[in-house]
Amino acid sequence: MKHRFAWWKQPENRMKLVKAAIMGVLPLLCCLVYCAFQGRGIGQVYLPNSEWNDELFYFKQVESIVNFGYPQGFFGFNESHALKLSFAAWSPVLVFPWILWGLLFGWNLMSPILCNIVLMMIACFVFGWLVKPTWKQLGTWAALFCLYTPFVRYMLSTMPEVICFSLLIVFYGLAITYQRDERKGYLAGMFVLAALLTLMRPYLLLFLLLPSYHLIRKQGWKGALGAGGIFGVVLVLYWAIKHYLGAEYFAPLFFTDWVDAFFTQGIFGGLRYTLGKLYYMGADFVHHTVQGFRTGLASGAFFAGFLVCMGILLVQSARDLVAWCRDRKDKEDIEAENRKDNNGTACEGGVRNGLIAIEMHLALCFVAMLFALLLMYKLTEGSKHLLTFMAVAVFVIPMLRTRFSAKSILLGVTFLYFYSIMALDPYDYQVPFMTEQRAESVELWQQETAEQMELVAEGTPNFDNVVIWTFSDVVEGNSVNTQWQLLYALPEGFGISCCMPDYVKENFDNLQAGYICVVPGGEIEQMCTEAGYEKIVAAENAVLYQR
Repeated sequence: MKHRFAWWKQPENRMKLVKAAIMGVLPLLCCLVYCAFQGRGIGQVYLPNSEWNDELFYFKQVESIVNFGYPQGFFGFNESHALKLSFAAWSPVLVFPWILWGLLFGWNLMSPILCNIVLMMIACFVFGWLVKPTWKQLGTWAALFCLYTPFVRYMLSTMPEVICFSLLIVFYGLAITYQRDERKGYLAGMFVLAALLTLMRPYLLLFLLLPSYHLIRKQGWKGALGAGGIFGVVLVLYWAIKHYLGAEYFAPLFFTDWVDAFFTQGIFGGLRYTLGKLYYMGADFVHHTVQGFRTGLASGAFFAGFLVCMGILLVQSARDLVAWCRDRKDKEDIEAENRKDNNGTACEGGVRNGLIAIEMHLALCFVAMLFALLLMYKLTEGSKHLLTFMAVAVFVIPMLRTRFSAKSILLGVTFLYFYSIMALDPYDYQVPFMTEQRAESVELWQQETAEQMELVAEGTPNFDNVVIWTFSDVVEGNSVNTQWQLLYALPEGFGISCCMPDYVKENFDNLQAGYICVVPGGEIEQMCTEAGYEKIVAAENAVLYQR
């Protein structure tokens, strides 16, 4: 019995637990404080009031997976659908923590929010437990965490960024711990997390490089073969998931025109095309960044924060690499002198490898992601992908020793200016809270659709269980968006196909979906009434018909 509490009686272990607990509880405190400043509570966050329409797809897909194993109707765009099953354009691996949460605790409008907060709390606790920060590092990390308000915004949403944040935070906790204790379990954990992240989003393949470096360093050519095999398996799995389980989007999710140029225009033509694209996209990038400084433009604010984090990591890496090389040379000279004198002892040297591998790898990831953004993504849509990299920097940068205060102050001021003072656009920064009108509209839709919509069980997934969400329509000469938030009220299992109005009009007589949601008073609604479609429910700027 006396040995049961032996671990707790050691002061260093108690302090380790206290620090980890402080880190673990901070995400919840930040969410509570944010909501309190709005005069609300976490329970009043209401997804049908959000303007982020990706959340609808994530939420309804998870709801269907939890209840049926997979959506009973297709999710897609302009009635596209996956070759197998019924998922949208994004990998279903991306939302696996929500699926597990739903299976354990059920799935409702608060489920993804609670899951996000718990995931972030676990990740922060594990990071604190693994790295054992000093009080100074802990205080700096806490300040940066609070100032980086995208943490709170995405925790209180149904966007999977928090899932990526959490896994990468644990990944770097393992990486930092591995630097001082090279256990195989830590390295294996890094490989598993990096592989999982790659299956979620392909650019996160960058994080497989760090455990691969350690494996090659330890095992030479055998390690290289092992790392290459892991890369191969992960890439094949990603291709299979994307090919078989991904529906075609309106446009390519990322662009490869610069790669095609090397095949169509030759090496020099490809280089000219690539450099030209970098120049023009870079100019746009700078323009967005300047607008972020002046007006708080969200994409520009994300670019500015990303550049500051990248600059800190590059400067830190260069300084530490020079110091490490100098220290290594001094050590070799002393060892040579010792051998010459037959002394038999060796100097340990001044600067250890420390976190050089980690900071250099993270700096490389930032640089590579910047080029990927310029070459392969639309700037406005791609800007949100940079948030994951900045979230990791919040945890790694306080662990770096050189010019500790200067780095932290610079990063803190950057976050304060862009993500608090200039966070003016409610679309990008305002957490959605419940309003009486929207809650009543959703309740009406839930009642009417539950009574009048019934899943067709045969041959699932099928188009009988699909609702076309007509993105917009023209009413009295003005373009009006459909109030898509009401689609949260659809019965469990139904799929949603987001369709452009031109597609619906051009293919009206050949549409496959069993239901269609349109703007009331628009041209497409007139087509629905003329075709004799049955109206199920109408509220705000949306009306649902059965075809």
